[in-house]
Amino acid sequence: MTTALVFPGQGSQAIGMGQTLAATFPEAREVFQQVDDALSFKLSALMKDGPEADLTATQNAQPAIMAVSLAAYRVMEKQLGFALPAGAVCVAGHSLGEYSALTAAGSLSIAEAARLLRIRGNAMQAAVPAGRGGMVAVIGPELEVVEAIVIEARNRAAGEIIEIANHNSTNQIVLSGSTRGMEVAIEVAKEKGAKRALPLSVSAPFHCSLMAPAALVMQEALSACNLQAPLVPLIANVTAERVSDPAFIKELLVQQVTGMVRWVDSVERMQRLGVTRIIEIGHGNVLAGLIKRIAPEIAVVNISGPEDVESYSKAA
Repeated sequence: MTTALVFPGQGSQAIGMGQTLAATFPEAREVFQQVDDALSFKLSALMKDGPEADLTATQNAQPAIMAVSLAAYRVMEKQLGFALPAGAVCVAGHSLGEYSALTAAGSLSIAEAARLLRIRGNAMQAAVPAGRGGMVAVIGPELEVVEAIVIEARNRAAGEIIEIANHNSTNQIVLSGSTRGMEVAIEVAKEKGAKRALPLSVSAPFHCSLMAPAALVMQEALSACNLQAPLVPLIANVTAERVSDPAFIKELLVQQVTGMVRWVDSVERMQRLGVTRIIEIGHGNVLAGLIKRIAPEIAVVNISGPEDVESYSKAA
């Protein structure tokens, strides 16, 4: 069985995430402590007790999601004897999940990933004033139809930003841009037969050109960080291709701030590499659901809590 590891992105956060892992395994508690120390902030307490609005704030959600993913991964290493490069042929992550993937693959320390994600979250939030941008999920049409929707919406709303942010599955595509641009995009999507076109509850218009100021911040932050070659290649969001060169990885992480997350292409790339099993590591199972729609023949496993670790151990 040929395995790939994937790590979730923003939106998977929830109060209480990772708590059963931390209560059960000392290596998970150690990860949470490392993140708290790196940020000089008790992020673990916020993850445990809330308030939810503070956890959802992108500067907290991003390192928190990474912390849970790496806690689960460290448990896999310690309790299940999982190791790279023997255990998987590649890693991937959805948006911020790329930082989790790179940390699992040995490119970044947990502390460095936490600091980078705090910088990334703050920069993304600061890039666009509140109320000036948004994101819309378009359900139903395939990519070519959504591309036509974007062109039509831009024609109607001249000067507004309307871009494809995430190609999540064959029938779930997320747009990002200016507030007015998103309103027009919803109108056009419904006219063109989308099953649904609904605004997402996000704090900023991620993965579009409005994030350019944040990309500049990340370029500076990444240039100063000591990123190592990963133990196995990363399937990059913006190219859906394997990458191992640290300098090129940094470039792609900068491009990713404004670029489209090519998740469908990434999963299809894994399939062409011969991957027959994908393990989603971290809170929730959003990526598992997407993968099942993109490539139903690939087996998908979740490692989120102690019960998943036990199930994996029995199945191994």
